[in-house]
Amino acid sequence: MFNIRLHHMKLRSKLIVIYIVCVFIPIILTNVMFYQVTTVNIKNQKTADAEQAMTLLQAELRTVIEDAAGISYLYSIDRQLLQHLNTTYVSNDRYVESLNAISNLFNRTDTENKIISSSVIMTDNPTVLASGNIIRLEAEMRNKDWYNQINNTHPHLFVTPESISVIQRLTESRFDTYEHVLKIDLNMNHIKQILDLSSFSGDFYILDPSGQARFGRLSSGQPSELITQGRTISLDEIPRPNKAIVIGKTYQNNRYLVGWSVYGVLDEEIILSDVRQSGQFILWFAGINFIVPTIVILIISRSIHTRIKSILKHMKSVKGNNFELIPYHRERDEVGELAVEFNRMSIRIENLINDVYVAEIQKKELELRQRQAQLHALHSQINPHFLFNALETIRMRSLMKGETQTARTIQNMAKIFRKSIQWKSSFVTIREELELIESFLEIQKYRFDSKLDYHIEVDQSLLDIEIPKMAFLPFVENASIHGIENIAGIGYINIQIAQENGQLVFVIVDNGKGMDQEKIIELHHYFEAESAMGDSIGMKNVITRLRIYYGESFNFTIESESGGGTRVLLRLPFDKI
Repeated sequence: MFNIRLHHMKLRSKLIVIYIVCVFIPIILTNVMFYQVTTVNIKNQKTADAEQAMTLLQAELRTVIEDAAGISYLYSIDRQLLQHLNTTYVSNDRYVESLNAISNLFNRTDTENKIISSSVIMTDNPTVLASGNIIRLEAEMRNKDWYNQINNTHPHLFVTPESISVIQRLTESRFDTYEHVLKIDLNMNHIKQILDLSSFSGDFYILDPSGQARFGRLSSGQPSELITQGRTISLDEIPRPNKAIVIGKTYQNNRYLVGWSVYGVLDEEIILSDVRQSGQFILWFAGINFIVPTIVILIISRSIHTRIKSILKHMKSVKGNNFELIPYHRERDEVGELAVEFNRMSIRIENLINDVYVAEIQKKELELRQRQAQLHALHSQINPHFLFNALETIRMRSLMKGETQTARTIQNMAKIFRKSIQWKSSFVTIREELELIESFLEIQKYRFDSKLDYHIEVDQSLLDIEIPKMAFLPFVENASIHGIENIAGIGYINIQIAQENGQLVFVIVDNGKGMDQEKIIELHHYFEAESAMGDSIGMKNVITRLRIYYGESFNFTIESESGGGTRVLLRLPFDKI
């Protein structure tokens, strides 16, 4: 059964199956598996290295902070220093004598100079002279964040984007008269050197016990711009690449470091860059495996490809009425059979075209010419110039008889007729549309005598904007005939054309008889109906044309109430005007 199915398979399909099963799939699977295994191994190794580097970095920072905390502890138990700070001095000389007695206390060793930037004692003893390592504890200092976080029993770690400090209260409220606070600032150059020498190559953050990042340094060596004075970021706000390796280390078993943690973020793409580079070698190796079998298959399929290409060339030439036959050398495979059938089909098509199609085309062309001749004869029966001359004669006779209003009405009629003849384009400017509207309204004023008045207000910068022909006139006609004609008093029509929020806005308001809500709903249903527009230029015709051209960007509203007039608003987008 399987052999029978192979016999029915085309040769091209057999070659494709051989290529996919024996070449493509084995090569792809081999290289993908090799690449995946290599990537996983390198990722695990890099992650382990980063974990070890983070542990070492945590220990180094702990050592520096513990050294600073040890120094603060020595200050806190120094009785001579505490006596100096709690004494109320009757004169400055007495204070200087006492200060000289403890001056050796502030002489730091080389190790202390390396890890400490400054150590300052702040006291609210009013008799202490602010100088050197001892300064006054001012009121504004008590409003600082570092002061509010001081612990009364042990040193407190205070971290900002620019500094790391160890702060300790030197006062025991039960015995001491004054308050004293020790603030030791770590040497940030030393901290930077520790980070630079660390083998951890990602972004580094220090998080307080509440999970807020107070210090951040990017892999580029620059401080994190998200962490600033007075602003921290939560753990969720720390930037991470799409594929991130996150390492967190929390301090334990330390009174002033409990809950603090160091947090590192590595970009997996960066640590796997070596693997990506080795991917080029894999591609070259895969290319060689592809090329050799591909050449063999190409040699076998060359005869098939060239002949199929020749058949395709002749098939394309048929579109140009070129029915040249394909050279046939009695091949017995599928391609040979295809060439024979194509030649047979080409001969038959050529005969059909010559016998039937060409004759039919000639007949249609003759009928078309006859209809065009009839149309030209019909057009010649109506001479627009004759009508213009007749209207002009009537206008002049009216002027001679003193009937200026009748003459002006005839002039407006001629102007409307002339524009309807001359407007061959589907688009006109707003200026031309307004001329047509004004001519129509003047004719209506002549009809209604003093019953109609109108006002047109237009943004002058919009006069040369092109819009679909007769886009506004049907709304003016509807307001005049259906709105004003049937009311007892004077009818007013107000037209405004302006621009708003990137749209052209056309508003027409009349004080006619108006419509109730049921009529408005019925009118909207009529506009939305799929019935044909017909040859009229009514409102449905205009709205349908505007929707075809502007699509969803066009919209209109109708507001009216029975006996209260009607307001129509059109919005056309500028980007399609």
